Amino acid sequence: MKKTQFGCVRCAYISKDKIDMQIKETVKEAKPVGVVNEKEGEMNPITDYHCDKCGHNKAYFWIRQMRAGDEAESKFYKCVKCKRTVRVDD
Repeated sequence: MKKTQFGCVRCAYISKDKIDMQIKETVKEAKPVGVVNEKEGEMNPITDYHCDKCGHNKAYFWIRQMRAGDEAESKFYKCVKCKRTVRVDD
């Protein structure tokens, strides 16, 4: 008759008899992940910018190359409150 040893692979414990082994795992509750719908929300970062129209101090920000490659890019600010977009060329 063939003898089989039972034990733990992590701590090297070996039992001479058959044992009832159970594996338990505690799973933490998953945190919800925010999903941004491109059609419903802005995808640009928010920065400090004073809006001349409504006076709000936060705006979405992005840059874009509008002219030749050797010239500076244009900066765009879109007010978080009134949605007014301003183009700033340096």
